[in-house]
Amino acid sequence: MLVLNNIEVIYSDVIQVLKGVSLEVPDGDIVALLGGNGAGKSTVLKAVSGLLETELGKVSNGSITWKDHRIENQNPEKTARLGIIQVKEGRAIFEHLTAEENLLVGANIRSDMAEIKEDMAMVYDYFPRLKQLRKRISGYLSGGEQQMLVVGRAMMARPKLMLLDEASLGLSPILVEEIFDIIGRFNRETKTSILVVEQNVRVALAIAVHGYIMENGRVVLDDSAEKLQHNEDVKEFYMGLGELGKRKSYREVKHYKRRKRWLG
Repeated sequence: MLVLNNIEVIYSDVIQVLKGVSLEVPDGDIVALLGGNGAGKSTVLKAVSGLLETELGKVSNGSITWKDHRIENQNPEKTARLGIIQVKEGRAIFEHLTAEENLLVGANIRSDMAEIKEDMAMVYDYFPRLKQLRKRISGYLSGGEQQMLVVGRAMMARPKLMLLDEASLGLSPILVEEIFDIIGRFNRETKTSILVVEQNVRVALAIAVHGYIMENGRVVLDDSAEKLQHNEDVKEFYMGLGELGKRKSYREVKHYKRRKRWLG
């Protein structure tokens, strides 16, 4: 289990981004971390994976434990070797490598070639399109194909915990549904724990067991995914839906921060 206990994060010893965030990801579950731009969601993932140190950030208070071992401010390579793998926002691929070479990068900390070959077949089963494109230079793939590639690359690392950052960003609704269906299937079949950071609340809650909502560096609401899907505040402020499921206009919701009842 991953446990964040009241963590605070500061950048360059000056800018505080997280202000006492607590959450849990039980073994084998998908947990969604939701909220708007600038809420601090991606910073939570970087605090877990150790990537904060690459941006002059650090956990200045609180603790992060993975299977009862403290990991806050740990070297990211050491964290990856524990099985904690982050899929970064923005589809960070090696553009001059082929799709298959990119997938093999995900297995670079492993040495059993038989297992690597087995996992490559698994990724191609989840993403048949990647098998068709395995010899294609990655920089020429579409945005959706590149997103499949970075998720598949993370699968190649045999993660125990996958940190998935804004997988829906810039993709068509059809592709978003397809990729999140595959992520849900991967979780069910491998029992890999997944912490999903998303602005697309609907697709994230559709595959998650539990959800947390962040605002301004704090968790302001958490509940089961099912209850959050039916929460009137969540539907209005994060799905743009009002009473009876009607989509609200920008004019009707633009002042939502003043009216969030749980911030009162």
